[in-house]
Amino acid sequence: MRRRTQTQQGFTYSLSAILFRLFGLAVIDAFALWILPQMIHDRVWYLVVLLVVITLGINIIFLKEEYYPLRWMSPGLALMILMVVYPLVFTVYTAFTNYSDGHILTKQQVIQVLSQRLYLPEGGESYRWTAYRSEDGRYALWLVAPDGRTFVAFPGEPIQPADPGQGDIGPADEQGTPTHIRDLRRLDRIQVIRYLPDLEKLEFGTPPHVLKIRSLDEAAALQPRYVYDPQQDAIVDQQTGKVYRADDRRGSFVAEDGEALTPGYQVFIGAANFQRLFRSPALRGPFLKVFLWTILFAAGTVLTTFALGLFLALVYNDPSIRGRKVIRSFLIVPYTVPSFISILVWRGLMNPHIGVINTTLEKFIGWAPPWFSSPTWAKIGVLLVNLWLGYPYMMLISTGALQAIPEDLYEAAEIDGAGMWQKFWTITLPLLLVSVGPLLISSFAFNFNNWNVIYLFNRGGPPMPGTPTPVGHTDILVTYTYRLAFASGGGGDYGYASAITIIIFLIVATITYFQFRYTRMWEEISENV
Repeated sequence: MRRRTQTQQGFTYSLSAILFRLFGLAVIDAFALWILPQMIHDRVWYLVVLLVVITLGINIIFLKEEYYPLRWMSPGLALMILMVVYPLVFTVYTAFTNYSDGHILTKQQVIQVLSQRLYLPEGGESYRWTAYRSEDGRYALWLVAPDGRTFVAFPGEPIQPADPGQGDIGPADEQGTPTHIRDLRRLDRIQVIRYLPDLEKLEFGTPPHVLKIRSLDEAAALQPRYVYDPQQDAIVDQQTGKVYRADDRRGSFVAEDGEALTPGYQVFIGAANFQRLFRSPALRGPFLKVFLWTILFAAGTVLTTFALGLFLALVYNDPSIRGRKVIRSFLIVPYTVPSFISILVWRGLMNPHIGVINTTLEKFIGWAPPWFSSPTWAKIGVLLVNLWLGYPYMMLISTGALQAIPEDLYEAAEIDGAGMWQKFWTITLPLLLVSVGPLLISSFAFNFNNWNVIYLFNRGGPPMPGTPTPVGHTDILVTYTYRLAFASGGGGDYGYASAITIIIFLIVATITYFQFRYTRMWEEISENV
């Protein structure tokens, strides 16, 4: 008989289930204990905290019987922390750091990277080399000095003068290179390239006479160029003697003349990114125009897509129309096609030279809108493309919401003598907005950051002249942020981009808050219908 154990809550578990649970926790804890020291060594404190929280949480959930229901939710909770909570916290943290292309690593990692850089000291010897390899993965080098002297070198063994055909050195070929050394066979050029990563990691010879592979043709007595001095908290350049001291305000090792070593490291810089944003000429210049266009773009998209979607929903809500289900199916086709494909198709249709729309208009009326060169027509074009992408969604939710409106309200309104427009404005629209109001707000928030349609259609163009930073007339805040942080020629400035992202979030949150307050007014109106 298999043993069973009874919990305080009355659940019965087999001994094998308990052992399986403990084994699973042991694997998770072992992984955490294995990776935590490396994270601590690299000073990645936010990942350390995250891993400790998740590991402790899983252990508590699986060992405490009162948390039994959470056991089935623990994978989802862990993924939520990793995929939702952590990115949000990391974005906020990054906004207060100098995290960028030149400052990605931690200080300890930068020291490790710099210490791996080598140089050839003045008077240091260099050799032409030929590689040899055994079947079990051992390597050797045949070295030829500039004056013609030849040597053989093994990892961990002194470098010895040698001549072909002597001892365990094989005979020379036509170029004077031995065919083999001991049991190691000579590698041809293709094989050398294959094993080059392994060869570059090896040190041939013994200190102080150690050689490393410098290139496909040269091996030299290389030495570490940069050495970290913990007493000075500085990097010493062995080649020039220059001392680079750690500057924790800039996140770099900096010499007295201002020269900084690359890469730098991450440091906490407080509100510097936000100060840079509000003091930047880019903010005082086109930012206000971009901000106003962003609101107009999001609001215009919601208004036009909802108007067209509601119109089509009302039209095909009439049971007397034959084939309305088939027509509805065709009308939602734009919603089924990936948006990036539809945007590129529309970009081709509006092409001023070969686009079907423009060539057709040119043929019949002799003029076509300059979709990509005129600021006004570019904005109209973006709104039209977004109308095509968004109206099927609005039609679907409006069709569903219309089914929930009681028919007796319309019958009562007809008895009172209400016409079609009166029924729409006093019954249909107020009751409809109660249902779809939150969805309209979410659509506004989505289009506030709709990067795809702006960037794929015309990359935010046409360019806005006379601005301190590159910006286009159809750029919205999210594409403008991309330009400032990543497309300005200075590499990826993630800390600055995170600061701008937080500002955008606060703007959207404020607008959304007032919009939700407005939806309460719709609910009050609906109660009076």
